[in-house]
Amino acid sequence: MIGSDNNASVGTLETLTTTLIDSVNGYRDAAQNAEGSKFQEIFRRNADERSRVAEELRSEISRLGGNAPDDGSFLGSTHQRFLDLKAAVTGRDDKAIINEVERGEDYLKEKFEAALGADIAPETRTVIERAYQSVRAGHDQMSALKHGMEA
Repeated sequence: MIGSDNNASVGTLETLTTTLIDSVNGYRDAAQNAEGSKFQEIFRRNADERSRVAEELRSEISRLGGNAPDDGSFLGSTHQRFLDLKAAVTGRDDKAIINEVERGEDYLKEKFEAALGADIAPETRTVIERAYQSVRAGHDQMSALKHGMEA
């Protein structure tokens, strides 16, 4: 049973975990659809990193007495299908894929920033801050790739 003090922390962690799982799925899909092997490798590495971070959040959920999610959100599934469709229609254009991935990164970063602004237990905040460092690095990497392609 989750204590009332942990409810907010568990809810926040569940949302972040689900969003990270969506990110893992998005990166795997991007790796499958990218033309350039350089991009495929970046996307695979980022998917692996996000899986690791999601696992850390799952551990914290369990520590707090919650049940950690192991699949993404409905919106994530919808976004995934859109990415699939877009890749098929655009002929797997790397620039279009990177634009979509970067858009997902913006969303994920916002989720983490909102969580860090919430009233949560200090131990949970530490776990989220550690995860956020990884999220921010991935966001910045995709942003740099996107802007590099626009130059």
